[in-house]
Amino acid sequence: MLSLREVISTLDMVRNEHLDVRTVTLGVSLFDCVSHDVDLFIGNVKAKLAKYAANLVAVCDEIGGKYGIPVVNKRISVSPVAVVGGPFGPRDMVRVCQALDEAASEAGVDFLGGFSALVEKGFANGDRALIEAIPEALATTERVCSSINVASSRTGINMDAVALMGRQILKTADATADRGGLGCAKLVVFANIPQDIPFMAGAYLGIGEPDVVINVGVSGPGVVKKAIDRAIENGKRRGKPLDLLGVAEVIKHTAYKVTRVGEMIGNEVAARLGIPFGVADLSLAPTPAVGDSVGEIFQSCGLSVMGAPGSTAVLAMLNDAVKKGGSFASSSVGGLSGAFIPVSEDSSIEEAATSGFLSMEKLEALTSVCSVGLDMIAVPGDTPAASIAGIIADEMAIGMINHKTTAVRLIPVPGKGVGEKVAFGGLLGECTIIPVPKGDASGFISLGGRIPAPIHSLKN
Repeated sequence: MLSLREVISTLDMVRNEHLDVRTVTLGVSLFDCVSHDVDLFIGNVKAKLAKYAANLVAVCDEIGGKYGIPVVNKRISVSPVAVVGGPFGPRDMVRVCQALDEAASEAGVDFLGGFSALVEKGFANGDRALIEAIPEALATTERVCSSINVASSRTGINMDAVALMGRQILKTADATADRGGLGCAKLVVFANIPQDIPFMAGAYLGIGEPDVVINVGVSGPGVVKKAIDRAIENGKRRGKPLDLLGVAEVIKHTAYKVTRVGEMIGNEVAARLGIPFGVADLSLAPTPAVGDSVGEIFQSCGLSVMGAPGSTAVLAMLNDAVKKGGSFASSSVGGLSGAFIPVSEDSSIEEAATSGFLSMEKLEALTSVCSVGLDMIAVPGDTPAASIAGIIADEMAIGMINHKTTAVRLIPVPGKGVGEKVAFGGLLGECTIIPVPKGDASGFISLGGRIPAPIHSLKN
């Protein structure tokens, strides 16, 4: 239970420190919608989504207003479409994606995730059809997000899938060239993807999940930064300077309170809708707003800028403390629950990348200890597909070897080069295009096949 002092502190977080429930995501299984007839399948899907999502936005707004804690995004995740749409070809997959977009629009949600395939060990017919459909599907829809899992610690890395995604990312950028390659902002490649992520673009409803479920994502990098700043200042006043162990404790306690808020909101939304509550995902997901930045936490910890020597150590401490606080607050912590470092979505990280403190190589190093990976990074539009595939392969290797989730969301910006700006709008923000590592990976990528799982995958 929170004490009265902690309740007052939490309310202050809402008023002054950007605390919010970043997303309430309704998971809906589509397995009972399956049909060999695409029209019947689409009709079943739209009917089921209308049944369960009709009141989602209204309920979230009402409960957010009741507690004075805004629910910023309302979203839907569905079963991986490559599985439930297994009989269909690429043209029908595009139609399914468009139908999901219409259903999301009718429900009034921000995004719908689950135009997804799980191909870490190989392709089924539905997987190939969905991946082939991605460029047109994401170019002709607004709200649908796509995720492709190409690696896991148990199976290794499907390098044929990695090579294919390198090409499809470029095709998706070209298909949305009039919007700066925006389609790629809705497309992410994973290793070890969890089944219950409420955050986009990776959200989908796993095969082992309930028929319907509510998962929440609570953010709060601004809250963590202010808590560290206060603790450091209080320590100076008392003549007992705060050390890094003390900083970790501050982060842990703050994560505890934030997770409790998210679980409270999520449980009440689930109860009102008459469906189960799933998980609270405490991921420090920033926004472009000043004061709501993961990057600023590094400065509170004594670094001049994110990317300076010591950054990987700070991120490791931050990620671990967030997980410890969240796991103590709830028995239903899931998703990713750590720290995101999406370049375009965080004003401080974007500034560090623009200034040269954060290169692609440094960002990759940081992903070895954070929640996800190379996220929302704009690269030159003429980047070769093999280079994109090589970057994906490197990131997948980090996830596979370390038994953690990693991901890549690169945006090749058509017609633009290093140093130029691109703006995506809203929570997606804007960023400066950074260079990709030099060298040619085409010979390696063309070998194909599968990189085998590490020896520690055999533990059972």
